[in-house]
Parts: sequence; structure tokens; C-alpha cells
Amino acid sequence: MTVALHAHQLTKRYGALVACDQVSLTVLPGEIHALIGPNGAGKSTLIHLLSGTIAADAGNLQLGDRDVTRLSPHARVAAGLSRSYQITNIFKQLSVFDNLMLAVQAHAGSSFEFWRPRESDRALHEAAATLAAQCAIDQLLWRQPAGALPHGEQRKLEFALALAAQPSVLLLDEPMAGMGPDETLRLTELIGSLRGRVSMLLVEHDMQAVFRLADRISVLVYGSVIATGTPAEIRANAAVRQAYLGEETA
Repeated sequence: MTVALHAHQLTKRYGALVACDQVSLTVLPGEIHALIGPNGAGKSTLIHLLSGTIAADAGNLQLGDRDVTRLSPHARVAAGLSRSYQITNIFKQLSVFDNLMLAVQAHAGSSFEFWRPRESDRALHEAAATLAAQCAIDQLLWRQPAGALPHGEQRKLEFALALAAQPSVLLLDEPMAGMGPDETLRLTELIGSLRGRVSMLLVEHDMQAVFRLADRISVLVYGSVIATGTPAEIRANAAVRQAYLGEETA
């Protein structure tokens, strides 16, 4: 079977603590695969292992047909693995559109014509505008400082910056964190609109968003995957309900 991302027995220890214990997980092409679990389950550690910001003690990672286990974080991005962060990671002092153009320029490569303003590069400008449209960033906000945007709009901008890398797999680390119900709904709709265009691994505590978006769900408890299945299968799994869901999704 063709896979977008395959983690095989990834393990990370901190002394006697095993944060990730032989975690195996597969993301299929075009799917939204959610990763859920209680606080301290090892979800953030796993995202760091996948993105390369921390090194695994054991196991390997495959991106498409390529082994990326030993690649640095920026090399993994170049290979097609991009991510968003729990804490919004944007250039807050720059305008929204400058953020987008810098992201496009970084991944497209520079023309080295430093004396030309970025605004004069039509292809760069059009690519940034396309990203803004894809992520439903209102044109009225393009010239505003990114740091002045409401939290939900900053999240959409960060999502657009991650997409600038044209990834095959996008890691979404709690994108709904800190959002109100309306902002959560808008971002949920945005993520859903990209289904099939990019594979996504979604780490999220908002169970309504998870069960609305996910094609499949993996449940991480005490550093181990205890179940993987469709939303219906996960809802019906007695071990999952006992370990994590309880009556939350009843």
C-alpha cells in the first residue's frame, strides 16, 4: 500500500521515562489522520520526532518512499513534511502579505535580484495571494501587521505559511488551541476544505473537531498507540473509552 507517512516503532526515552514507546503510525495519501490522547500521553513528543526537532532513540520514519529518519528538520521540510505549532509561529511585526511572500520566497528559492522589491515579482505576489485565498484570509487584512490579527486569523496565517512549502504531509499541532467556538468552526472548515489535497496528521483536544474531520484516528496513551480506526470504530472501542474518551463523545 502506498503511504504518505509511516512511523515505525519510534521510541524516545528521558531517563526512566519512556515518552514514546515503539510508536507505529501510518498516514495515507490525502487523509486527515487525527492523533488524540490525554495530557502527558506523548503526542507533542511524537510530533517533535516526526518533524525532526528531537531525535528518536530507536525506530524509523518514512515519507512516501523515502527514509527521512536521519534528516534535519529543514531537510524534512524540503522533502515534503511541514508543520504548524501549538504556539502561533509568525512574523508578528510584518504585514500578513509580507509573511506570505517571505514563506513563498523561502521555499521557491531567491532570484538573488536583491535590488528589486518583492512586490515587483509577479509570480511571488500571485503565489502569496493564492495562499491567502486558499486559507480564507480576507484581503482587507493583507496589509495589517500579523501580530494585530485576532488569534483565529493568526492561526489561518500560520496554516498558510505551512502550506507555502507545498508539503505532501502537514503536521497540525493543536491548531484549535485558544480559539473560541466561531474561530474553531472556521478553522475546522478550512482544514476540511483541503482534504485530499495534502495528507494531514492532526493533534487536537477538541473532540468535536476531531470527529468531524478525521478519516482515521489513533489513540496515544502513556506513550503507546492503543487503537487506530475510523471515528465510529474509535467511539465504539471500550479500551479507548476507558482510557481517554469516557462519556465525552457519547
